[in-house]
Amino acid sequence: MSNDTTLTICDYVATVEIHRPPDNYFDYELIREIADMYARLDDDASCRVIVLCSEGKHFCAGANFRSRESWGPEQLDQQARQVYLEAVRIFSGRKPVVAAVHGAAIGGGLGLALSADFRVTCRQARFSANFARLGIHQGFGISITLPRLVGATQASLLLFTGRRIKGDEAVAMGLADELADLSEVRTRAHALAREIAASAPLAVQSIRATQRAGLADEIARITAHELAEQSRLRLSDDFKEGIAAMAERRTPDFHGR
Repeated sequence: MSNDTTLTICDYVATVEIHRPPDNYFDYELIREIADMYARLDDDASCRVIVLCSEGKHFCAGANFRSRESWGPEQLDQQARQVYLEAVRIFSGRKPVVAAVHGAAIGGGLGLALSADFRVTCRQARFSANFARLGIHQGFGISITLPRLVGATQASLLLFTGRRIKGDEAVAMGLADELADLSEVRTRAHALAREIAASAPLAVQSIRATQRAGLADEIARITAHELAEQSRLRLSDDFKEGIAAMAERRTPDFHGR
């Protein structure tokens, strides 16, 4: 365990917290640590439910492309490949997960939030599948998890536009499950987790396995496709423009090449 994550357990609820404030950008190492914690908790009888949360302003603002400006396409592909292998491990965990989502859940950060069973959020939160605004295909299994929650049409709308959805809008469309005040997001996430933990743990795990049957296999299949599309689009001028526009905080000017 590094200083980027912590794990605590109290009253059958494990808290997995990300410590990369303020934005909590993810990379392979961070996603691997979360996957390792989930795997460890699978065999820990003192844990019945997991709360996934973050320190700082945002839940997870996705990947930090600014720190990767010198990376070539092959290096970016390798990082994504490693991340998605760990994402499959996250989806393979057997314990229910409640995500406490405040601030931004953007791009791959949205994918991490959608890996959870439930999301507690606030009006100040922002959810965005902003991939098309960067000139690239979505990843982290969002191709499956997003339409499962909001339906195919709404998922396409969010993916095509990259629009940012506030927390109350997210709850209204089924992207999140409970709305709380900003200061109460983590408290309400733990309250929901304790409610689940009060049920018979073997029954909850059995029911969850039925509800999510085949999901990890679907995530493995779709992330391989997502990676292939990302690899192709990373070579485009549009991707270069999308990343440059994001760094310069301006509207991108795409030309379809």
